[in-house]
Amino acid sequence: MLCDTLTHCLSFFLIIPFSPSSYITISSSHSSFIPNSCAAKMTKIFVLLLSLILAASASVNCYVVEKENIRIFELKKGELSLKVTNWGASIVSLFLPDKNGKLNDVVLGYDSLKDYTNDTTYFGATVGRVANRIGGAQFTINGTHYKLVANEGNNTLHGGSRGFSDVLWKVERYQKEGPSPRITFSYHSFDGEEGFPGDVIVSVSYILSGKNQLVIIMKGKALNKPTPLNLANHAYWNLGGQNSGNILNEVVQIFGSQITVVDSKLIPTGKFASVKGTAYDFLKPQIIGSRINQLAETKGYDINYVLDVEKGKKKKLAAIVQDKKSGRVLELYTNAPGLQFYSGNYIKNVKGKGGYVYNAHAGLCLETQAFPDSVNNPNFPSTIVTPEKPYNHYMLFKFSTKTHY
Repeated sequence: MLCDTLTHCLSFFLIIPFSPSSYITISSSHSSFIPNSCAAKMTKIFVLLLSLILAASASVNCYVVEKENIRIFELKKGELSLKVTNWGASIVSLFLPDKNGKLNDVVLGYDSLKDYTNDTTYFGATVGRVANRIGGAQFTINGTHYKLVANEGNNTLHGGSRGFSDVLWKVERYQKEGPSPRITFSYHSFDGEEGFPGDVIVSVSYILSGKNQLVIIMKGKALNKPTPLNLANHAYWNLGGQNSGNILNEVVQIFGSQITVVDSKLIPTGKFASVKGTAYDFLKPQIIGSRINQLAETKGYDINYVLDVEKGKKKKLAAIVQDKKSGRVLELYTNAPGLQFYSGNYIKNVKGKGGYVYNAHAGLCLETQAFPDSVNNPNFPSTIVTPEKPYNHYMLFKFSTKTHY
């Protein structure tokens, strides 16, 4: 629409930047003249408008080319089969055996790659430049104030309207064979993208290691300016199978004694609260649906846990999920300080794989990450990276089965 409008405007005018006379005709259909002193200004306007047309056209064409280059990549090791795509460095599927050896896909998603480009639920995606929320879509670093693209009310969620989940990543390495099949994606985020300062190069590696183990390693480096960086994987897990219904009967244990307290818009207040005796208490295994009705305001779980730290250990057990019907068990280890537990509260009539329709609580997210809005809370662990201080985020998903409970 922008291109059409500008083209229409330009077609009316015929600007001649140089003329031996003291006046220049600028209209192709009317006899009107302007002084030569105005000609230079009109020429600049013409160049500016032409630049806007070319920029808009290039942006559209680039986006089309990106979508044409989307691919799926598969990794296999034993009974574990993982598919990922370079769009958003996203997990597309993960097939695992149940207690009877039957394979099923335990990740929500789509049949069509096109659906991933139009996705608003972040199925399987790598989210950033900053995962979770930034209050007021703004922050200040070293005295410089930055205003971001707000895409959730007045706040920024998962990097803005076109975060890392909505761009094409470059395939740096793809190793299908060997003891540890892997793929590494990279993305160069430019200075000013969605309002964030500085150029950043990030990478995400998916590695199949050991028996039924998935390792995800996220790295990042600021090239020229300090900037916040906080990546997360936004896979929706359903250990019963992506088409098995909701996750309310799955059993969860989260090794976090505190949560970051949030306001009505889910922006942290800067305070912490103990989970003991509340609906957020998963220190011992609990059925997800057993207390979810106590969280009417958010329609379920959507909260960051402060993970308990074992002295001397950089990587800690963050959560365990069990599906008693299938017998599948997920154990999640990480070096991140926080875990956002989201119970898929706002999924509504989303057509997924095989035509199955997902609704509320069809899957759960275990997003290891830094704390939400850390950039505006100096008492939270810092998310600022610099050329001298890179970013490193590690996740290990161990899958197994259990026949008796």
